[in-house]
Amino acid sequence: MLTSIKDECAIVGIGMTEISKNSGRSELQLAAECVSAAIKDAGLKPHDIDGLTGFTLDHVDEIEVARTVGIPELKMMSRMPHGGGAPMSLVQQAVMAVSTGMCKAVVGYRAMNGRSGARYSEGVADGPETTDAISWGWYMPYGLLTPACWVAMHTQRYMHEYGATDEALAEIAVAQRDFASRNPNALFYGRPITMDDYYNAPYIVEPLKLYDCCIETDGGAAFVITSAERAKDLPHTPAMVRSAAQGAAFDQEVMTSFYRDCITTLPEYDLVAKQCYEQSGLGPDDLDAAIIYDAFTPIVLFQLESFGFCKHGEGHEWVKGGTLGPDGRLPTNTHGGLLSEGYIHGINGLAEGVRLIRGTSVNQPKKNIENVLVTSGASMPTSAIIIGK
Repeated sequence: MLTSIKDECAIVGIGMTEISKNSGRSELQLAAECVSAAIKDAGLKPHDIDGLTGFTLDHVDEIEVARTVGIPELKMMSRMPHGGGAPMSLVQQAVMAVSTGMCKAVVGYRAMNGRSGARYSEGVADGPETTDAISWGWYMPYGLLTPACWVAMHTQRYMHEYGATDEALAEIAVAQRDFASRNPNALFYGRPITMDDYYNAPYIVEPLKLYDCCIETDGGAAFVITSAERAKDLPHTPAMVRSAAQGAAFDQEVMTSFYRDCITTLPEYDLVAKQCYEQSGLGPDDLDAAIIYDAFTPIVLFQLESFGFCKHGEGHEWVKGGTLGPDGRLPTNTHGGLLSEGYIHGINGLAEGVRLIRGTSVNQPKKNIENVLVTSGASMPTSAIIIGK
């Protein structure tokens, strides 16, 4: 009987479209392109795939993706909720299906016209019609209508309690733009920023400035998971799934949870981190790089603290001095992240994590990369994985 998912499965294929502000095509076409690319990258054919997993927010049905790319039969279909909290849940779903024998190979995908179509930064004043609107309704009268507003609340309290300044946020924004400036697939390729650029930018919602907020983009990204045994015969170095966890903590809301006793920590991340380390047998010292979900710069701090790279309240000091850069202790978001490569709801980050394991990132660190942490969104039910050689 299977008692652990550790190294039972591997990510063997990744595929992405270009990242743009206007794709000029439907989300179904974007999905078909990235899914087809991932299957080809894995050295497989569409008929080898028998499972698909995606987001509840995706506008593209699994069966339409299957028909479009030529997948003849599906034995598993799933969709994961909570937007930015979902990405690594797709990996968890795929691993459970393959490791239990329900499927032979599963594709996870996200396709979105997030700039030319529905723009998530516009917030929730006009909907959506979900039960999440019940909790959001308590905050709307006070102007808390957008994700930037919600994260600003957590950030302002964090700064007050721990004496943090925007220096740490600037460190994150500049480091990730530096990575993106060398990444030909990034929206901000060839366009680095300086510390002065960061400080001179306008506020979006205090204390968040322009470069603290991720970009809105069109694009698609996908991955293929199969068994470790089958991965041996496929063309690329497999990214072994050491752990895959999901979690919602006490008094959980989607991106708000302001009625908790403390809003400077995110216990859902603590829960997910504990599972990741227990499943993998690893700890923070074993992780060589990270892909941290960075819809906003401060949520990088919260995640680094939850995953034990530093204590709660110390993240704003820990990241200074190049810690997250190519030669730092934890090279982070080497593709440029959601802040500067593009926003494909974190699946583009998963692709970069796989490249780090393969050794093919355009910003591959000089040190040996054995294990990589990849996380999902903050202030909501969330998920994370550890992948390794």
